[in-house]
Amino acid sequence: MSAAAVAGGRLVLLATSHRVAAGLLSAEAWATLRDGRVVGPVGHLLLPALAEQDIAVELREPEPIPARARALLTLAQTPGRPVVWLGADDGDPGLAEALAPLLAAGAVAGSVAPDLEVLHGSYDVPGSRLLDLVAVMDRLRSPGGCPWDAEQTHASLAPYLLEETHEALEALALGDTDALREELGDVLLQVVFHSRLGEEDSDRPWSVDDVAAQIVAKLIARHPHVFGDATVDDAAHVARNWERLKAVEKGRSSVLDGVPRTLPALALAGKYLARAAAGGVEVEVEEPDLPEDLTVEQLGAVLLGVVSAGRRQGLDAETALRESARAFAGLVRLAESGEPGPSGRAG
Repeated sequence: MSAAAVAGGRLVLLATSHRVAAGLLSAEAWATLRDGRVVGPVGHLLLPALAEQDIAVELREPEPIPARARALLTLAQTPGRPVVWLGADDGDPGLAEALAPLLAAGAVAGSVAPDLEVLHGSYDVPGSRLLDLVAVMDRLRSPGGCPWDAEQTHASLAPYLLEETHEALEALALGDTDALREELGDVLLQVVFHSRLGEEDSDRPWSVDDVAAQIVAKLIARHPHVFGDATVDDAAHVARNWERLKAVEKGRSSVLDGVPRTLPALALAGKYLARAAAGGVEVEVEEPDLPEDLTVEQLGAVLLGVVSAGRRQGLDAETALRESARAFAGLVRLAESGEPGPSGRAG
């Protein structure tokens, strides 16, 4: 949203944001409005706030930008009180461009051209565009919106959440920051979409604000060294504290609790191994004979060879690794309980 003010011989464009409360204007903006002759479009978002302050507004119906520019300059020629123009919510695109030649023409013709000034009365706060996304999602989901969006459920959207996450990861792997920004927007859409569906839950409704509030509370609780008086030595110490606090919060009895079993087998196995190691749970795993200075390329080649060998013998590497990971998890839980495993090793 922007506004333009004209004071006898002076034209001030007052820019404001429709993403913050209409009354949250700077002191200079309020002073300009109180001192001026305020003019604005019908339905402007600032009208209620101005009415509360007994500031009268001369309302104008919608008009083309060139006509609006000429009207402002006509008012600007009148000496006396400043004239304040409350711009449209879209910022009156093209208004400044329409004013410039008119001001120049007036100066060339010898008439008194008003001075032009821009005054910012309010600004978008960081994250304010998220409000636009919530509003757009609400419009799409509401009656009269998009038929496809209206039919979606948490279950029907699940594949898109996975797909968009993988596309974001691909952009990250490629180092394509432009693509990453776009793909993260697609992931964010899924969060907002699921949250919009949550609002419609007849038993226990929840919204994107609840989602944000929960993660804010979690971040504060998991960072006592930032928001409290705890101290840490390094990043590894922070990671250990995070897992410890998470276990207490969720009442977990095993270091493997909370690992999604729907992860791809390779990621699942890696997560299980890392959790067991971090928790000090020792379960022997049979490892192939590989170089001590193994490189990423060599490891990748070994894994690819294993997948190829299994395929030739009709075995699915994903299924095989998932079964081994499941067996490893069972041994970890046995070790945590103090009972020996059947063989003491997983492989």
